[in-house]
Amino acid sequence: MIISLTPVYAGILALMYVVLSLRVISLRRAEKIGIGDGGHAELIRRQRVHGNFAEYVPLVLVLMTLAELQEVPDAVVHLIGGLLLSGRLLHAWALGQEPGHLKARVLGMILTFAALIAGGLSNLGFVVY
Repeated sequence: MIISLTPVYAGILALMYVVLSLRVISLRRAEKIGIGDGGHAELIRRQRVHGNFAEYVPLVLVLMTLAELQEVPDAVVHLIGGLLLSGRLLHAWALGQEPGHLKARVLGMILTFAALIAGGLSNLGFVVY
């Protein structure tokens, strides 16, 4: 039986996306802001955490899926998924703090970019296995 790894990461990241979405929604409701950000600094921050997640995660999950379809070793798929998950968790945590933690935010983005690079290279056949 072949077990795909990407759905595990996709499931965890989907739950994280729901949490980030609920953080935006709850603050919108509390501040009675129906659309936009109303100039509310914390809402802007939460929206960017949510938006940044939505901008990067789908592409990396596609790259992971394609890598699995090409039978890239599981360790490489786990590496991509682990980089993505840890990068997104760290980035969301860092931006969610007041004041934000710049070093942790930057590290979160570095890990996310590493996942993108590893996914891209593995799909181009540059991963040695």
